[in-house]
Amino acid sequence: MTEHAAYTDHHAPEGPALRGTVVVVPGRGETRATYHRLGRRLAADAYRVRVVDAARLDADDPAGRLTAFGARIAEAVGGTAGPDGVVGPVVLVGADTGAVAVAALLATASGEGPAGLRADAAVLAGLPARTAASGTWDDELAVRTSCPAHRGTLRADAAFRRGALGEPVPGALLALAHESGAGVPVLILAGEADPLADRDALARMAKSLPRARLSVVRGAHHDVLNDLQHRSVAAEIVTFLEALRNGLLPPVTVESSAW
Repeated sequence: MTEHAAYTDHHAPEGPALRGTVVVVPGRGETRATYHRLGRRLAADAYRVRVVDAARLDADDPAGRLTAFGARIAEAVGGTAGPDGVVGPVVLVGADTGAVAVAALLATASGEGPAGLRADAAVLAGLPARTAASGTWDDELAVRTSCPAHRGTLRADAAFRRGALGEPVPGALLALAHESGAGVPVLILAGEADPLADRDALARMAKSLPRARLSVVRGAHHDVLNDLQHRSVAAEIVTFLEALRNGLLPPVTVESSAW
């Protein structure tokens, strides 16, 4: 793991050829430290992972913020280039408002962001509805996760902003995200027990996109990438990444099963 002022890198083990590049965008209140576990796990499967700072959304200037976000992501992706350039596929993973920003960016740019941003696919995790969470810190933890390890990470992170889930999501950007016509493949991840998710809206979004999959994680809360089911969620993401490398054909199909 390598720390930089603007991002955290998780490097694949020496030996295997890189299989792609993943840029992770945190959501409200979160820091790059929130995604150390996910970054390590994806990197172990030979993916180059870069975690950037959380997206900053502004209801008064959504277009300006989105342009600035696109430029920052383009720079982050470009900065992963090695001697042979950026290793594809390039996948943007957004959580909470990070997912809103990624979806809105792809909706407006059709996969080509500012400065020639390359985005071959996206993972949208915990895409929120307009309703914001409120209450005490314990209430927020209950909304976010039931995973003791993840709760410990949030408690120990002095830079984590408690109460951030009470901040409303800019309606213009959220509408843009839900109405996204992005042509790249999209994996939408939703927690079954996420009170901030609008499952009907997510279902409509998945059906409206040309290449999308909506995966609901049983028992998971809002922080679907980091809840108790994080191993299965990481496996779902890796399966998606591997399918991308194979023309969206899953490497494994079930021919017969008793469960």
